[in-house]
Amino acid sequence: MKAAIIIFSDPTHGGEEALGRAFNGLAAAYDFKQKNIEVSVYFQGTGTRWVSHLNKVGHPLYQLYSAVSDVVAGVSCGCADVFGARDEAEKHGFDLVTDNSVPGTSGLTSIAKLSGDGYTIFNF
Repeated sequence: MKAAIIIFSDPTHGGEEALGRAFNGLAAAYDFKQKNIEVSVYFQGTGTRWVSHLNKVGHPLYQLYSAVSDVVAGVSCGCADVFGARDEAEKHGFDLVTDNSVPGTSGLTSIAKLSGDGYTIFNF
């Protein structure tokens, strides 16, 4: 089994619900990682805005994020462009994922490719 965790929740406008979704997505990644199951984490949609929060030492997700940062595949480039997170993603060293060439964008994460590569997809 391989798992792809995709975090869509919006830290800017989502409040506790968004924090809970991101927390559970990262916790699922941690669970898979601890069980030596291949896992990759992607930030997509408004979830690309998490990149400016996760590296802050005092943030509630900081320790959990630090424990799974090595399995973060990246940030949807097109989504980061649309939702104003590209500069922060680049500043914090996130890879920009562009394998789905959606017209009018710089590219997004390809859910079809992940599925075709045998990943089970979990959305948070």
